[in-house]
Amino acid sequence: MNKAQTIPATARQTALLPVMEHFYTLQGEGVHQGRAAYFIRLGGCDVGCAWCDVKESWDASTHPLYPVADLVSLAKETPAEIVVITGGEPLLHDLTDLTTELRAAGLRVHMETSGSSPMSGQLDWVTLSPKKFKAPLPEAVAAAHELKVVIFHPSDFLWAEQWAAQVGPDCRLFLQPEWDRADRSTPLIIDYVKQHPQWRLSLQIHKYINVP
Repeated sequence: MNKAQTIPATARQTALLPVMEHFYTLQGEGVHQGRAAYFIRLGGCDVGCAWCDVKESWDASTHPLYPVADLVSLAKETPAEIVVITGGEPLLHDLTDLTTELRAAGLRVHMETSGSSPMSGQLDWVTLSPKKFKAPLPEAVAAAHELKVVIFHPSDFLWAEQWAAQVGPDCRLFLQPEWDRADRSTPLIIDYVKQHPQWRLSLQIHKYINVP
């Protein structure tokens, strides 16, 4: 199994970023589920979840470096109004240049992160998905508009509540089944949400409708 790669802060790229993939699709999860969005998946991860479905993103050195200007141009070639920066772990990179240029081009910038590295960039929406392998930093918890906890084991509900108690009062709360165990964890989440209606169920609809 590959090991997640840590990128030292001194080696972070700004004008050039390692990109595993980029594509225009529908957001499949959370508050903005079903909305068209341009996704930029950056390489590099220092969390290394055993159930990660994009392990090939972990090693940043295996992915081509893209100039920020090219990424903005690619997004602008589509009708997208939203760009989602994801990974890997996108906060291993300084996102200042990319997010500044995307917003200057009239695009909303969303990010999906574990919050394990310092915040950077100008962001319109932050989805925080905390992981037990490396807890999020307080600044990421404070910045979260949306908390998404992946349920892999029944004990994860307690983990979810621990982080729900730390995010802001307006942060939306989502529980999402781990895809490979969705048949087992989804019924548990449904029962939990019925008992704790402050939470919502998040399904990865992009996987059900077979889009990236």
